[in-house]
Amino acid sequence: MTGQETYNAATDFVDRNIAEGHGDRTAFIDPERAMTYAELASSTRRLANALGGLDVRRETRIGILMLDTVDWPVVFWGAIRAGVIPVAFNTLLTAPQYDYMLRDSRAEVLFVSAQLLPAVEPILNDLADLRHVVVSGGQAGAHLSLQDLLAAQDDEFETAATIADEEAFWLYSSGSTGAPKGVRHVHSSLMYTARYYGKGVLGVTADDVVLSAAKLFFAYGLGNAMTFPMSVGATAVLYPGRPTPQSVFENLKTHNPTLFFGVPTLYAAMLADPDCAPENGSNALRLCVSAGEALPQDVGTAWKAKFGVDILDGIGSTEMLHIFLSNSPGALRYGTSGKAFPGYELRLADEDGNDPGDGEIGELLVDGGSAANGYWNKRDKTRSTFEGRWTRTGDKYIRDADGFYHYCGRTDDMFKVSGIWVSPFEVEQALVSHASVLEAAVVAKEDQEGLTKPQAFVVLNDGIDQAGLFDELKDHVKSSIGAWKYPRWIEFVDELPKTATGKIQRFKLRS
Repeated sequence: MTGQETYNAATDFVDRNIAEGHGDRTAFIDPERAMTYAELASSTRRLANALGGLDVRRETRIGILMLDTVDWPVVFWGAIRAGVIPVAFNTLLTAPQYDYMLRDSRAEVLFVSAQLLPAVEPILNDLADLRHVVVSGGQAGAHLSLQDLLAAQDDEFETAATIADEEAFWLYSSGSTGAPKGVRHVHSSLMYTARYYGKGVLGVTADDVVLSAAKLFFAYGLGNAMTFPMSVGATAVLYPGRPTPQSVFENLKTHNPTLFFGVPTLYAAMLADPDCAPENGSNALRLCVSAGEALPQDVGTAWKAKFGVDILDGIGSTEMLHIFLSNSPGALRYGTSGKAFPGYELRLADEDGNDPGDGEIGELLVDGGSAANGYWNKRDKTRSTFEGRWTRTGDKYIRDADGFYHYCGRTDDMFKVSGIWVSPFEVEQALVSHASVLEAAVVAKEDQEGLTKPQAFVVLNDGIDQAGLFDELKDHVKSSIGAWKYPRWIEFVDELPKTATGKIQRFKLRS
């Protein structure tokens, strides 16, 4: 596909399934209803007509602040069909954060779930660019109702003749290192990730049923629960609630998915849950996937021992749209992020821009066809992240002689102790491998002499008494990974600060 070729992602993901005879197959299931591919196609045409009726023109932006129900893909694909740019918003933020993103994106219409309307109601009258608010799944009050809007539209619509390189949608970065940034993606990026990771690594087929704990507003969840299954006519289970161990076990047992996508903190919490047993999972499960944070080795091996199914850990980013480095069924090594796979080229760069070689630390750079166009209205950030065909990830890695990549930490999180690099993740893995520890985060802290040493924040498993654990955990780390890497300070906390996508916000722990 050339960049100037006429291509609309809605044609490829929605209409192609109808043309290939998948119209009667179930595309999405949520707790209230199911939707076939034919129903999805009809609803997206109606949504596109509705946008025209609201005088929303091609290349302008609309906001999606909606829970994961079948209405989410209707709005997303309806906008793309019309050549309008949907902007996905995190559903777990506050009014000031929504005010920032709505002003930043200049969204003309906001599609919002009724349950989330109270979070934005205080700011709606002060947004100069916002002309309409459309409410899904409940009482609309003074606003428009999505259901009424769709019912009033015609089922015929001529899909916008966009091109492959045309801007299609935005995602906001999760803000693990500060304010979120609008990340601009083109029409062809969605199928690129589905082809090279969804099909190439996971082997997704029309017979798969997919469940993702990560939500659709997140790049990881967007691929898991929408574009990967839609690329082959498969079915996705959408869950609008918070993914707790109990709710995930319930969905696994009810829907028997073949593919499950989670994050490390959720897998750890599920393993620690009293109901963690094979009979409470899916009897059809063939693969699990983890991203968002590096998966501790002990979590992966414990899950495989419990359920007999591997977790494929990988790394992706909002900037690259999905996973670009991963373990795979044929090449899996717990405690690593896996190997490069077709579709993406990787390299490590030291502080001088040179390849540090196997066994040495470097920043990971990636080249692939799903890279974003850049950040909205952040020129300096764009230029420092997107360097020609290479995208800087901000992650430090070591590549071993077998080609597996070992995660060390974010570039901003790495530090030296006694002149030797320390990986926060390595210390965290050592702490988590102790039977008393559920989660851990490690940051740099200066001692009384001004020397940098590791400080740990630890969440214990339920019912564990912290008395005596400080010395025990220090000795455990020393014996596991090296005497100089042990945390000099350990603070026991009830929870760690995280983004809605499960990434630990270490900058908050450093402050």
